[in-house]
Amino acid sequence: MLLDASESQLVLVDYQARLMPAIFEGPAVLANARRLARMANLFDVPVFGTEQNPDRLGPNDPELRELCRKTLAKMSFGAVGEGLADWLRPPVRQGGGNARSLPRHLQKPAPAAPAAERAVIVMAGCEAHVCLLQTALELIEQEFDLWVVTDACSSRTERNRDAAFDRLAGAGAELVTTEMVAFEWLRTAEHPAFKEVQALIK
Repeated sequence: MLLDASESQLVLVDYQARLMPAIFEGPAVLANARRLARMANLFDVPVFGTEQNPDRLGPNDPELRELCRKTLAKMSFGAVGEGLADWLRPPVRQGGGNARSLPRHLQKPAPAAPAAERAVIVMAGCEAHVCLLQTALELIEQEFDLWVVTDACSSRTERNRDAAFDRLAGAGAELVTTEMVAFEWLRTAEHPAFKEVQALIK
């Protein structure tokens, strides 16, 4: 299965000022997160950020923050329980009319809550083995289709980062790279955004 930009949302986890200097390969990881966010904006893919305890760790990278629709401040390591899933799912549409006024045999059953209109979550962040991992596993439990961008993720140590990737793959996440996301969202060199995306990844 290939990524489809029209079905995707991008979540960027905790690229924070006081955290990034301690992150393994931090500058390259942040550069790829910025590329992802810029590409998402070119494709009209919604972008959301999270910040872990921002009073202590500071805000996210200013460029990333600017490219996000919303940024969720959180204290839990996993962001789903603090409201991220609500941002990623559309509201349940209520049927019109007063069904209670009809006899029971004429009442229509209540509609099931709709699946997310964009159920594919492309995700990257820090630290891979803590906040990224816990948020990703929570999203998988919520039945989102999760794609983790490995070259835009890291931890303070390479071993912790790699252990997170192993666990995510075992839980059903697809592991991809920034360029894989770019070219799957594009699909063709005839796409109107091709030259802009090409410039971002060179």
